[in-house]
Amino acid sequence: MSLTTSYLGMTLKNPIVASSSPLSHNVDSIRRLEDAGAAAVVMYSLFEEQINFDSFYIDHYLTNGTNSFAESLSYFPEMHGYNSGPDEYMNLIKRAKDAVDIPIIGSLNGVSAGGWTDYAVLMQEAGADAIELNVYYIPANQDLAGSDIENIYLNILREVKRSVSIPVAIKLSPFFSSTANMAKRLVAEGANGLVLFNRFYQPDIDLETLEVVPRLVLSNSSELRLPLRWVAILYGRVLADLAITTGIHTSEEVLKALMAGAKVTMMASELLQNGIRRISVILDELRSWMEEHDYESVAQMIGSMSQQHCAEPAAFERANYMKTLASYQPIN
Repeated sequence: MSLTTSYLGMTLKNPIVASSSPLSHNVDSIRRLEDAGAAAVVMYSLFEEQINFDSFYIDHYLTNGTNSFAESLSYFPEMHGYNSGPDEYMNLIKRAKDAVDIPIIGSLNGVSAGGWTDYAVLMQEAGADAIELNVYYIPANQDLAGSDIENIYLNILREVKRSVSIPVAIKLSPFFSSTANMAKRLVAEGANGLVLFNRFYQPDIDLETLEVVPRLVLSNSSELRLPLRWVAILYGRVLADLAITTGIHTSEEVLKALMAGAKVTMMASELLQNGIRRISVILDELRSWMEEHDYESVAQMIGSMSQQHCAEPAAFERANYMKTLASYQPIN
């Protein structure tokens, strides 16, 4: 029985990848992820603002409106609270590569195509096996068209691909008006992988202090369905590896993601909540299920439940939508 899969041109020992999280903040934790069975680790993100501290975004957006509302000063944390710096980040990649045998994937997080993307080169030079682009942008400007948002993604990808030779994946938002078309355009620009989906963390309001406060809510299993649908639609239609990074908590969810068409499943919330050793438990359960159902390899199941052979996926989705609504029976 083989759990081996491939992702971004790399052969991985199994389909479980530790996604970007605080678990990659030090070498010891990365070692523990490898020991537990993780096939690769995505580093925590290096932010554009950490590189361009005096950038337009920090200078303008973080202070915009403070003359009118004093509370707006609390919209974002102080920069020093999360500014670990690019030098420290590159050094950690180097030390992690010396300490473990599994692939290390760098993570860049930004919203503009500029000089900060040159740090992809430094990640490559530090030894990163691949790069994941995590574009986090909330389009609050009413004059910004959907096509402008799409171009932000395309321009960042274009700049990074121009700079490095290692594989590049891009983490997508679920909010494009045409996800399939956007996926096609990103692959045409050179994306080696698509990671579905980015989770946009929502702020909250403290009614006592009248401050905007962060409320980080970890994912749960119900969030798998959205990326599961889109991976099933995209599998075989775009020439890029697909990864699911939302809602993966159990072996059952790993199996569903693989059957939909994901090459790997990325996990963070489950490990943060229940410990790194959950990886080994899930891998044991995966082997047991495969043995019980006569699967010889992970490769055998990838895409087996996708829509690759469905001529009109939109009609398929409409039919299932109607079927789902009709299946619900209210309590009398």
